[in-house]
Amino acid sequence: MTTREPAAKSRTWQARLAGGSALPMLAVLLALLVLWYAGTVWLNAPLVIDRYERAGQAEWTAGQLVADTMAMDRPLLPAPHQILAELDKTVFEVAPNSRRSLVYHGWVTLSSALLGFAFGTLLGIVLAVGIVHLRTLERSLLPWIIASQTVPILAIAPMIIVVLGSLGFVGLVPKAIISAYLCFFPVTIGMVKGLTSPDPIHLDLVRTYSASTGQVFWKLRWPSSVVYLFASLKVAVALAIVGAIVGELPTGAQAGLGARLLSGSYYGQTVQIWAALVVAAVVAGLSVAAVGLAERLTLERMGGRP
Repeated sequence: MTTREPAAKSRTWQARLAGGSALPMLAVLLALLVLWYAGTVWLNAPLVIDRYERAGQAEWTAGQLVADTMAMDRPLLPAPHQILAELDKTVFEVAPNSRRSLVYHGWVTLSSALLGFAFGTLLGIVLAVGIVHLRTLERSLLPWIIASQTVPILAIAPMIIVVLGSLGFVGLVPKAIISAYLCFFPVTIGMVKGLTSPDPIHLDLVRTYSASTGQVFWKLRWPSSVVYLFASLKVAVALAIVGAIVGELPTGAQAGLGARLLSGSYYGQTVQIWAALVVAAVVAGLSVAAVGLAERLTLERMGGRP
């Protein structure tokens, strides 16, 4: 191998890095970190200066101020390294089944979200099929489905919890219902679009072969809607995580990411709040990635992708 070949490979690697999405993502991440640290100093500096004045410390340096703003126990905005330290303490240094573990609380929230995601997906598909095949439902039900999303979930979540609690449904089910309420809407709209996506010429073609309504659905409408379905599911599964967290807030739950957010707000533990938010974002991201993997495998099996 000549000396030119490693250089050529190095240039190829650099070209791939510059031409791909990794370099822009790293640049954005670096910019966010810089802004985050700057915001940490800016927001926490008044608290640190006030502490200096109360302690009678008249002389202090800018370096000392910056260091103290990033080492507060209860900062207004914690620094990224403080959140990483909290994640290390609550994810890696404790048992996953411990109530102090964010893995445990993340699983509690995820279990409710997945149940609600299943309910919402099934409801959305059923409603979409009805709307596509029955004009009456399209005129009467679709406007109400759209209007349902104008009601803030924080307003109806306590009512859902109270009503279901009076009927004997507590724990997992009420949170799942709230998740289903949020995630059925994108599935319904996406499936309506997908089921109506076949070209009229294709519909006319299968009808000339005397295809029944069921055959048109399974042979034409359903395969055409799969891409729209998975695009909707990616949105729905993230909304399901949000719904599960919101469902934990009005109940004073003892477990779940919502419970960690509540306890952190009660005691002013902002680092704990941000750590729970990071775990929620990771859980949502992994859920969307899982749906994306299922989409790729499904489309490959259907012959949609090489």
